[in-house]
Amino acid sequence: MAGSTGEVIKSLVVNVIIAASKGVAAGITGSGAMLAETLHSFADCGNQLLLLRGIKQSARPADVKHPLGYGRAMYFWSFIVALLLFFGGGVFSIYEGVHKIMHPEAVGDITVALVILGLSIVLEGWSTLGNIKVMNARRGQGKEKVGFVRYLRETKDSDLIVVFGENSAAVLGLLLAGTALIIAKQTNDGRWDAVGSLAIGLVLVGVAAFLAHEVKSLLVGEAADPILLKITDELVAQDPNVEKVIRVLSIQQGPGEIVVAMKLQFREGLETSQLVEAINGFERALEARIPEVKWSFIEPDTVD
Repeated sequence: MAGSTGEVIKSLVVNVIIAASKGVAAGITGSGAMLAETLHSFADCGNQLLLLRGIKQSARPADVKHPLGYGRAMYFWSFIVALLLFFGGGVFSIYEGVHKIMHPEAVGDITVALVILGLSIVLEGWSTLGNIKVMNARRGQGKEKVGFVRYLRETKDSDLIVVFGENSAAVLGLLLAGTALIIAKQTNDGRWDAVGSLAIGLVLVGVAAFLAHEVKSLLVGEAADPILLKITDELVAQDPNVEKVIRVLSIQQGPGEIVVAMKLQFREGLETSQLVEAINGFERALEARIPEVKWSFIEPDTVD
C-alpha cells in the first residue's frame, strides 16, 4: 500500500497546481472546455483525498465488529470516487458542452490557456508515467507477467487503477481541450469549444464507468487471483501428508489481503496431533508462497 499512497499524494499535489492554473485560464478565455477541465481537476483533488481516507481506513486492525479487518473500505471509497468522476466531472462537462452549443460564445485570447495546458500535460504525463511504472512492477516478471490491459481488469489494487484512470483521462482531456481551443480560435466559432467540452465529458464518463464496474466486483466479493489455485496444487503435490484438493474458496478482502477456505484430503492413518500439524504446516507453506493470504481455514475431508 505504500507505493499506492505515494502515487495518490503525488497526483493530489499535481492536481492542486493544475486546477488553480486552469481556473486562471478559464477566467481569461471564457472557454467552456477550460472550465470543464478546471472543475475536473478540482474534482480529482477531492477524489484523491477520499482515496487517502480509504487507504487509512483499510489499514485499521481487525476488531470484534470486523474480525477480518477493514480492507474492503478501500473498495468502498474507490467506488465513491468513480461515481464522483462520473457525475462531478463527466456529466457536468457534457452539460456545459450542450449549453455552449446552444449558446455559443467566442473564446478570448488563448495564449495563456495553451501555455497552462502544455504545463498541465507535462505534469499529468509525469504523474501518469509514475502510475504505469508502479503497475508494471506489480504485473510480475518473465512468464508470470500479465498484459497491461489484463492487469487493469484483474488487479485488486483499486486505489492504483483509480488514480491511473483519473490521470490518463486528464491527459486525454487536456489534449482535447487544447485542440478545441485552437480550432475555436482559428474559426472564430465557439461551438468547437463546446465540442471539446462534450468530448471531455464523454471521456470522463467512459473512464468512470470502467472504474465503477471493476471496483464493484471487488466490493461485492471477488475471488483472489487464479494463481492461488495453481500454487495450492503445487503445494499439494509437494506435501506427503496431502493427497488432493477437494475445494478452494477465496475472497479478496482488500488490497493485499486474501481470505482462503479449502477442503483437503489428507493421507489415512494420521493421528489427531499429526493432522493438526499437517494442516498448520500447509497453511505456513501457503502463506510463505502468497504473503497476501492473511486468513486461511483448512478442513480435512474426503468429499466436497
